[in-house]
Amino acid sequence: MHRPAIPPASAPASRSDVGLPRLYLPEEVAEVLGCSAWWVKDRARRRLIPFTRVGRAYRFTGDHLAEIIRMYEARPATSQQRAVAAATPKAPAPQAPSPSAVPVPMARLRARPPRRARQSQFGTAA
Repeated sequence: MHRPAIPPASAPASRSDVGLPRLYLPEEVAEVLGCSAWWVKDRARRRLIPFTRVGRAYRFTGDHLAEIIRMYEARPATSQQRAVAAATPKAPAPQAPSPSAVPVPMARLRARPPRRARQSQFGTAA
C-alpha cells in the first residue's frame, strides 16, 4: 500500500517523521498569539515576521512562533535606562512668534467649480 510522504497536519507524527517540523496555519498562530489571522498574514506578507511559504500559503514552524513572540516582547526599562532618561534635559518648546512680529502674505483661495458644472459647459454627459 502507498503511504503519503508527508502526513496531514492533523495526523500524529510517527518516529520516522521526527526530523520534519510541524507547520502551523496562520489561524493557529493567531489563536496562540491572541490576534487575528489577518494580522498574521499581513505581517508575513510585509515580511515583518518569519514564515515559510508553501505554494501561496503562509506556514509557521514552532521556531517561527517563538521568534515572533520574542520580536514583540516588551522588556521593562532597567534602572540605568531610567537614570539616563531622567538626566537628559528636555529641549524647551519653541515659542511661536507674535502675530504682529512676522508679516504673513495673504493669498485668497478660490474653490474649483464642480466637475458637473465643467462638463455641462461643453455639452457632454457624464
